[in-house]
Amino acid sequence: MNSATVPALPVVFALSQRELVRFFRQRNRVIGAFLQPIIFWLLFSEGLRSSNLGYTHFYPGTLAMILLFTAIFATISIIEDRNEGFLQGVLVAPVPRMAMVLGKVIGGASIAMIQAILFMLLGWLTSPEINPPLLQALAGVGLMVVVSIALTSLGFLIAWRMNSSQAYHAIMSVFLFPMWLLSGAFFPQGKDGLLGWVVALNPLTYGVAGLKRHLVLTLSGLAPPTVADGNTPPLWLCWLVSVVFAVVMLGLCWRVAGTRTKGDFVS
Repeated sequence: MNSATVPALPVVFALSQRELVRFFRQRNRVIGAFLQPIIFWLLFSEGLRSSNLGYTHFYPGTLAMILLFTAIFATISIIEDRNEGFLQGVLVAPVPRMAMVLGKVIGGASIAMIQAILFMLLGWLTSPEINPPLLQALAGVGLMVVVSIALTSLGFLIAWRMNSSQAYHAIMSVFLFPMWLLSGAFFPQGKDGLLGWVVALNPLTYGVAGLKRHLVLTLSGLAPPTVADGNTPPLWLCWLVSVVFAVVMLGLCWRVAGTRTKGDFVS
């Protein structure tokens, strides 16, 4: 049977639904996923309050952390699916490879977005400084969708070449965690020195900066100085880099999904 004769949309929906069902059936994973960002937000905000870095400063960065780590942990299922034989079954099925990629990416991004929106509402309810207009809040949600797709695709790209979850966790520790720390989520952004260049070249920097502008920076200029710094990239650049990041990552996922990997029985 020719793969082109099989509709892609049902495949995308089925694989996405499978990721969501798997997530919500694991109660400990659900509890940990919702509590971890709240604990990080509280600890960082209270611990660094003496440096004039409080709840508002860490709010956009915590949203980025939710999107990054939820998306990354969701794509560990690729390794599990390969070890269990499910991925091989999908690969030999007469379906387009891009449908498989989109199903996994949309499923992981959906899990990340559910958590991010709940945390976004928590910040709005608990912090008077986090009170964006409705249109800005909706635009922030739209940017989070783009960033979550980009980060889930990045996780897919890394997980596809891995044959063990231990190796995946090692990559996450030395690459993905610093990616979050050097995005302006933790430290105030600066332009000087090598670190400034690293932050500027980090695509996640622009997602965090966009969330700052949509959800924290206000037209009335009431945002704290630690958030409303002059080094925050303009909003158009934040959107441009985030969209390009998502498109490039999706394209690379499509390409790598068509190659033979150790553990696969088909090309």
